[in-house]
Amino acid sequence: MNTGDLFGAAAVPVRAEEPLAEGACLLRGFALPWQTALLEAVDDITARAPFRHLTTPGGLRMSVAMSNAGALGWISDRRGYRYTARDPDSGLPWPPLPHAFLQLAKAAAARGGFTDFTPDACLINRYRPGDRLTLHQDRDEREHIHPIVSVSLGLPAVFLFGGLQRGELALRVPLAHGDVVVWGGPARLRFHGILPLKPGAHELLGEQRINLTLRKAG
Repeated sequence: MNTGDLFGAAAVPVRAEEPLAEGACLLRGFALPWQTALLEAVDDITARAPFRHLTTPGGLRMSVAMSNAGALGWISDRRGYRYTARDPDSGLPWPPLPHAFLQLAKAAAARGGFTDFTPDACLINRYRPGDRLTLHQDRDEREHIHPIVSVSLGLPAVFLFGGLQRGELALRVPLAHGDVVVWGGPARLRFHGILPLKPGAHELLGEQRINLTLRKAG
């Protein structure tokens, strides 16, 4: 398969969307045509901006390791949650968004009903067995009119997709390697998270899960 075929619309598997809520859907296996390019890009990004465990404003160490790519990168420390144009560890700009990230995000957003989506930020999360992400909203972006595209790679996980209030019952959505979740519009500020990752070994990524969360932050 040549590179042009990899990123062409014809390379995207035609599968039915699984609706999660108004404005939100799960695209099973949607990222599989891009998997080689995605994993190579993650290795390149994290060689330049290594994974690190951020600290919450309250001083707690996050179990999930994180890095970023794009014009803006999401960080957390004692000063709060925010986006920065530079990696605070190196003082350098974050690595640019790879072509594969952009192509996948645009295609997935369009399949989810959101056209003309161009992300400028990708948060890369690395989960080890036992790691989790508690229910939260993505609300640090300048505007909330753009969707979120979340890509799962590696070990399976259970995605929690709640309501607009923290206490609302959350759906438990099994995610496998290559699955993509898209949410925006009336679902944009829904609470979401990941249950503790179960032990296992993925044939490509070993004992880890990589999540790419693509957003329009600026």
